[in-house]
Amino acid sequence: MQSKKVLVFVGMPGAGKSVCVEYLKKKGLPYTYFGGITLDELKRRGMEVNEASEKLVREDIRAKEGKGAYAVRIIKQIEELFERGENCVVVDGLYSWTEYRIFKESFGDSAIIIAIVAPVRARHLRLAARQDRPLTDAEATARDYAEIENLEKGGPIANADCFLANEDTVADLEADLAKLMPKIDVKLT
Repeated sequence: MQSKKVLVFVGMPGAGKSVCVEYLKKKGLPYTYFGGITLDELKRRGMEVNEASEKLVREDIRAKEGKGAYAVRIIKQIEELFERGENCVVVDGLYSWTEYRIFKESFGDSAIIIAIVAPVRARHLRLAARQDRPLTDAEATARDYAEIENLEKGGPIANADCFLANEDTVADLEADLAKLMPKIDVKLT
């Protein structure tokens, strides 16, 4: 039997985390989404979904509940999935060094941190072109700075267990991800 795994994706906005998560979802793996916490909180507060309100909510949750608030909430979801018999859960969107440490302390080597990296210009072009919540170059730059300075996102990327470069097509990234799965002992259907 496959041991339990938590595949935790990290990367700057527009790097390709969602592409990887969608690929694994299509292969039947369950997932949790850090951004879902923010979107749910925006709805609860009756706020518009935009970059400014998302940033405000992300930072407010962490200010009130601590830098590891999102990880603590997501870990509860992961544990529920394990209790239902799942052996591998995909996590979309690790942000901070504190969250990284919480995942490693909670799951040890079973938490596999996968960094998706891409050049800044390519990321910003992707963010501007996306259908859902597009960002201007200035908004993308501001978000990059906020995630690096306020959330210490560089640490989890630098200390990832695996790296995938997303410099070409979606198909190339998916192919690289598929090649990675057997190396980390994850079987896909």
